[in-house]
Amino acid sequence: MKFVKMHGLGNDFVFLEDKNGADKDFSGLARKMCAPHTGIGADGIIVIVPSDTADVRMRIINADGSEAEMCGNGIRCFAKYVYDHGIIQKKEFAVETLAGIMKPKVTVGDDGKVSLVTINMGKPFTDRAQIPMEGPAGPVIDEPVEIDGKTYRITSLLMGVPHTMTYVKNVDAVNLPELGPKFETYKAFPRKTNMNFVQVIDDHTIKVHTWERGAGATLACGTGSCACAVGSFLNGFTGRSVDVQLYLGTLHIEYNEEDGNVYMTGPAAVTFTGEWLED
Repeated sequence: MKFVKMHGLGNDFVFLEDKNGADKDFSGLARKMCAPHTGIGADGIIVIVPSDTADVRMRIINADGSEAEMCGNGIRCFAKYVYDHGIIQKKEFAVETLAGIMKPKVTVGDDGKVSLVTINMGKPFTDRAQIPMEGPAGPVIDEPVEIDGKTYRITSLLMGVPHTMTYVKNVDAVNLPELGPKFETYKAFPRKTNMNFVQVIDDHTIKVHTWERGAGATLACGTGSCACAVGSFLNGFTGRSVDVQLYLGTLHIEYNEEDGNVYMTGPAAVTFTGEWLED
């Protein structure tokens, strides 16, 4: 089985093509491939399959075998893959995901390969029931929750997948492996949540560390970066145009006032190619 390893600012994936993969169960394969010592090592696998409603379809299976609705860094890598491999020959196209139709736009370098990808990530949903999160109707902005006897103020929204954020003075000081799972499995989130710790640098720059539902601590999270940019605007910390600093680089997020959509621009890269020999 041929594969390509790719990453978006350190958020890494194993890419597979499967014309008959629309309904296959890839959970076991994902756990094997993503294992860091006995497998390839990755945050998830992404399977390219045909689509009846868009130009192509993306399936993403997390390292724990669960299937995710969407992934911002993953879809940037996906857009580069399908363009560079000639599966799609347009610079703007539609990708079917469990979170709906996403529309990447690729920037191509002098070598004919994709150098940057801009994704229309759609509109954020802020109502509690849409996240989903238990409690009274309305947005979840700067709301207190208690974890291990300590009160944190959170903002939550749906950006294709559920995201929650809390603002801290120094994200580097946060014990992500300890706190991340406690927020992920907090009783108010029936589908769990992705958890982001955010440091505001200035009115157009934030720094984010993310604990991803089903994947754990990752070097970058595209949907999380988008959610945190929107949340920072809703809290009055930034404007609509935000640079999100991650471990290995920066994503630019634009929360467009006219159409209400969120646009993410950033890189994607190929790490290596290979052949998977196990069943």
